[in-house]
Amino acid sequence: MSSPAYQQMAAELRAAIEDGTYPAGGTLPKIVDLAQQYGVAKQTAREAVAELEAEGLVDVTRRRGTVVRTPPTRRRLTRGRQVYRDDRGYYFDASAQGWVALQPPTVTWAPAPRDIATLLVLPDGDEHDVLVRDRIMGDPATRTPLQLATSYLPAPLARGTRLAETDTGPGGIYDLLEEMGHTPLSWTEAVSARMPTPTESDRLHLHKGVPLLRITRTTTGPDGAVLEINDTRMSAEAFDVGYALTRHATAARS
Repeated sequence: MSSPAYQQMAAELRAAIEDGTYPAGGTLPKIVDLAQQYGVAKQTAREAVAELEAEGLVDVTRRRGTVVRTPPTRRRLTRGRQVYRDDRGYYFDASAQGWVALQPPTVTWAPAPRDIATLLVLPDGDEHDVLVRDRIMGDPATRTPLQLATSYLPAPLARGTRLAETDTGPGGIYDLLEEMGHTPLSWTEAVSARMPTPTESDRLHLHKGVPLLRITRTTTGPDGAVLEINDTRMSAEAFDVGYALTRHATAARS
């Protein structure tokens, strides 16, 4: 069974973009010209271009038409499986040490998303609110937003404490948690990807078709209780995650 005409057309245009026939920064022919070139209806040509836009290969603008996107230079976040500390408190990626909150955090009480509720070990169907601390992090010089970082904390832990205040003071929430007796803290991380919501796309200035790189960090106390889930999202087009590989004893050379 052959693919629909718009998918076949999109495949040929995609190949032409990849081999440089349509270079980055250049434009594709107008819809009417593409339809004539491929012998299809204008609606078919529109659907083919829409597929390329959804993949993040082109931007469709009123002034210039269909522009082939120039991929940004990808930056590596080196997750060294270590936790660092400076005068501002704990941090988890040396390459992002200089990033700052571009505006005061948004602090609200709201139901946890289903996947976050599972990580927080909240009972199924539990409608109780959790503390949500939402920040936009970025370059302090350019004010460019680079990541969204949202912390979720159980209500019994956070309610009535400085954890629920906008300014938690030096060291942030992790220093507060340890001052509250939950010391030493421990962390685990999981890396995944998903498509952004419209709000996330707007905050990170993402183009259509660009997914989120997602790092979900779980904070636990010395008794193993989950104290916080941090959901960090950034452009999967602009960042990747790197880490060093070490030899296990089974792979040691004799």
